[in-house]
Amino acid sequence: MIGRSIRGILHYNENKVNAGDAKLILASGFAGEIERMDFKQKLARFENLNLLRPSVKTNALHITLNFDASEKLDNLKVQQIAMAYMDKIGFDEQPYLVYRHQDAAHQHIHIATTSITREGKPIDLNYIGQDKSEPARKAIEKEFNLVVAERKTYKMQPGIKPADAEKALYGHLPTKRAMSNIINAVMNQYQFTSLAEYNVALRQFNVTADRGAEDTIMFQKKGLIYFLLDKDGQKVGVPIKASAFYSKPTLATLEKKFERNEEKRKQYREPLKAAIEKVLSRYDSITKNTFIKELQQQNINVLFRTNDKGFTYGLTFIDHRHKTVFNGSDLGKAYSAKGIMERLGAIDRPLTVQQQRKTQAQPQTWLKPPEQTNYLQVALAKYQPQAAPSVTRKKKKRKGQQQDQGLTL
Repeated sequence: MIGRSIRGILHYNENKVNAGDAKLILASGFAGEIERMDFKQKLARFENLNLLRPSVKTNALHITLNFDASEKLDNLKVQQIAMAYMDKIGFDEQPYLVYRHQDAAHQHIHIATTSITREGKPIDLNYIGQDKSEPARKAIEKEFNLVVAERKTYKMQPGIKPADAEKALYGHLPTKRAMSNIINAVMNQYQFTSLAEYNVALRQFNVTADRGAEDTIMFQKKGLIYFLLDKDGQKVGVPIKASAFYSKPTLATLEKKFERNEEKRKQYREPLKAAIEKVLSRYDSITKNTFIKELQQQNINVLFRTNDKGFTYGLTFIDHRHKTVFNGSDLGKAYSAKGIMERLGAIDRPLTVQQQRKTQAQPQTWLKPPEQTNYLQVALAKYQPQAAPSVTRKKKKRKGQQQDQGLTL
């Protein structure tokens, strides 16, 4: 992530260290003993470089390197990987701090650095992800014999730890710190196209964003506040303004993502539909609860939106495999609330393997196909005898032959 606040990046990681969720394992380009340095001393090292080129405002770089859960990496190996990565992206001469985090299901590190060199020249950050980071990542996977990302099947868990409302409320973990990691992860990893879809993803981890009532000033000014949720999904604790988080997850920031995500998530529409069909194809009749559990086995959550009278009016799928959120209707009529409810039953009747194969071999006919139109008949119907103009046929002899004068179709 490229930004303007090295202070915010340091705050985020140092707060993790203070909470026991991270550890500083490497400091490159820092004079003296890093263990004895406080926050201000670490910040000053970066800001002294940034002052050499004050005209460059976007000078902070926050990197995360994520490893597969099966990897067994000690700190020495992780340090070597971090140094190799920074060398390959051209930041080996820059001061940087490496933090190893323990707040997710998979191993990962965060690296904080600046793009202003000791000569006061800025390192170009444009397209650094695709031009520098991706080649570096692929080379390091080979060099250190790591799990290759493209060949790895998706792990059946979101990879983000839900916030613990009780710990946050009772002082074991400050509320802001508890929410920050989740908000950052969802905002940057998941693809959603509306505030409602964003909230569906956040609620999987016990956090929600709220604009307030429509008649409030906050709503009119597009304000946004975040709440922790308890185990029953109820808002608890003191709300925190979006602008108070260093990543600035404001509505204005989110709306820019809505537009970009619309195109980015298209490639994952068909895989999600295939996963849903895979579940339905195993049953002659399937209940709502079984449908939900079966999708969870594929790391997909489904949310049924129901009113007070028990009527299901909406459906949302959260695909943790591809980090996407889709309303059912965005996938097609067969996956809307009405379409799915019509395909669910009162009891579970699993199909045998042979029956499943037969069902999968047949074309899907969940929606009634339109009647085929016989265009030849339609064309001919326009020219039925009664509709044709009346033309008197006249015959006259020409050189012993007869010629008809009439209407030619």
